[in-house]
Amino acid sequence: MFQKLESINQRPEPFQYYTASDLWTDEHTSQQMLTYHLNEAIDVSSRKGEFIDRSVDWIADKFDIRENTKIADFGCGPGLYTTRLAKRGAMVTGIDFSERSITHAREVAERENLEIHYVNQNYLEFETNDQFDLIIMIMCDFCALSPKQRQSLLTKFHTLLRTGGSLLLDVYSLKAFNQREETSLYEANLLKGFWSQDKYYGFLNTFKYNDENLVLDKYTIIEETRTWTVYNWLQHFSPDSLKDEFEKAGFKKSKIYGDVAGEPFDKTSSEFAIIGTK
Repeated sequence: MFQKLESINQRPEPFQYYTASDLWTDEHTSQQMLTYHLNEAIDVSSRKGEFIDRSVDWIADKFDIRENTKIADFGCGPGLYTTRLAKRGAMVTGIDFSERSITHAREVAERENLEIHYVNQNYLEFETNDQFDLIIMIMCDFCALSPKQRQSLLTKFHTLLRTGGSLLLDVYSLKAFNQREETSLYEANLLKGFWSQDKYYGFLNTFKYNDENLVLDKYTIIEETRTWTVYNWLQHFSPDSLKDEFEKAGFKKSKIYGDVAGEPFDKTSSEFAIIGTK
């Protein structure tokens, strides 16, 4: 038992493990995540519905979205942005490796008579010969990736964009990093049944890596027949550090905003957004 507890409470190296698929493709947790996505009254897996509407209005105006504007949404989930953008005439591609979310998005597109191309795939592995006017990656997905994954993805984005095309994404700020604290929590039925439909016990260990501005929420779930761990990495950025990563990938210029609805940058906010131009 002691050795088991030692393992549960052990601090891994930064980005030592990558378990995103365990969260998004598991039969039970993917349903939980979809439920959160579709609840427009809360900011959990997706923004609130009011914010998404305001965000799409700003995106449509900022990037002059019109008929045949080609857009790719990396990590599109159940299509909350893709559906709205397609209704404005854009030619939209959505990529997500949650089969449950993609299935829902396709059902919405069919019901709304929208031609949206959905790809059920890990976006780190996505390849296409298409060229896009705009690529979006929203809800701080970028922060879950290691430096190597981020640089590879930014390089991919740069290749997939037409000359003059733009990339829009949002991230967690250093203000948010400073507000996090290291904690250890044990609880029966942790997160009220989120992790399994069967009885389980959950451990949550939050680790901070000050040199990297990185937070890890490590969930260890103990069921009768298995023990499994999910590593939720959260990279935090300053505007300069994020701009540096964009420049290394070849983006000629970038601009910082407060969020993906175009608000001015606020250094006291927990998040901010960036637009990079090819």
